[in-house]
Amino acid sequence: MRKYIFLASALAALAACDKHDPILPGTRNEIFTSNAPNILNTAIKNLPQNIAVTDNGTCPYTQDASNIIRNGDKKIFTGFPTSNSVKSNQKPVCHGGYVYAGLTTGEMVKINPQNRQIMWIADIYKSSNLTGGASMLDIVAPIIIQKNAVYVGGLGDAFCRVSATGGNKKWCLDIGVSYPFIVTDDASFVVANDGNLYAIRNEDGAVYWRTNIKDIVAPTYENKIISVGKEQFDASTGDKIK
Repeated sequence: MRKYIFLASALAALAACDKHDPILPGTRNEIFTSNAPNILNTAIKNLPQNIAVTDNGTCPYTQDASNIIRNGDKKIFTGFPTSNSVKSNQKPVCHGGYVYAGLTTGEMVKINPQNRQIMWIADIYKSSNLTGGASMLDIVAPIIIQKNAVYVGGLGDAFCRVSATGGNKKWCLDIGVSYPFIVTDDASFVVANDGNLYAIRNEDGAVYWRTNIKDIVAPTYENKIISVGKEQFDASTGDKIK
């Protein structure tokens, strides 16, 4: 009986995140205006030959499956615990003196580590996933911050660009993400859990192209070629090379 009450309470707490969270500040809003990606089927211009690899190795913060973030023994954030999560090596990202982290409950937070203040919190999941039987909302892929934009994807069927300053949504796509992705100046390359590789226009979230892949693994980028497992694709057009 106690176990049933605990689970019911946990589900109620998660559902509350969709409107207003009494523990974490902020009003929750629907992040999707449309469930269908806008597929342009056009080539990408002016892609870089190669891209620099994001280095988060000097960020000292850690997090666990209970959504506790620490700097050594010092706790700087406590989120909702969950008994339903997937194993990952996700860790917070340091940028501009702040700490950004994706949680197992599908939220992303920006924290001032000096005073433990939560600057903003953004829901990175479809609200329908809270009531449609989907239990995994974890953000397990490393987030990427570029030009005051945060790119983040989760298992709750959402890949989003949000403002690093205020946490406001720029756009979100209805795709689940569980592996690291690639962000260039103009496009993001994302392996989604639906078995497709997406090339997404950073400006507005439109999809330049998408193509089916054999293996759902992290992509790599070199010489304007996207490699996913043993497959290679032209980064500009999505055409398969081998």
